[in-house]
Amino acid sequence: MPKMACGSGNMMVREKIQIKKIDNATARRVTFSMRRRGLFKKAEELSVLCDADVAVILFSSNDKLFHYSSSSMEEVLERRSLHSKNIEKLNQPSLELQLVEDTHYANLSKEVAERTLHLRRLRGEELQGLSIEELHQLEKSLEAGLSRVVTKKGEVIMNEICRLQEKLLKMSNARKRLICDSADDGELSESTDICNSAGYSTRL
Repeated sequence: MPKMACGSGNMMVREKIQIKKIDNATARRVTFSMRRRGLFKKAEELSVLCDADVAVILFSSNDKLFHYSSSSMEEVLERRSLHSKNIEKLNQPSLELQLVEDTHYANLSKEVAERTLHLRRLRGEELQGLSIEELHQLEKSLEAGLSRVVTKKGEVIMNEICRLQEKLLKMSNARKRLICDSADDGELSESTDICNSAGYSTRL
């Protein structure tokens, strides 16, 4: 049993036991026996309190076997073995699945390499070794691409022109309205002409 030491007042404080191998063989056997019973008791309490299936296996220093099981030791060991096999299956994909994934990866890598090479050739790179027919096809691709770029550029420019024209028209109309609204009696005849040309009528 751990020794008790007197602390301040009447309180008793347990001394900390250093965890290391017990050199004395007799003391080591006594400690093993006491701790083994305590371990088996804790395992039984865990099984009852938590409805758990518990199994404990011990080998002493002289290779003597001790064990506790809340049910059948053989069934617990069989469940443990089956559980380990299921985990291994989950962690290691089947050979068939691995082959499919490898093939898919190889196909994707090949497609990426081909498209990268095509892009470089469109930029005028790595053209060596191409036949006349291949160069002709590349030229047609460039022409078609250039035509699409020119068309898209024209659309963007026309949209920008329309946007600017609408903005200019709104500014012009706003300016004419401002001139008509700010006309006084001395400027009536002059502002009337301006308003009439803008499609407005001046109220007298």
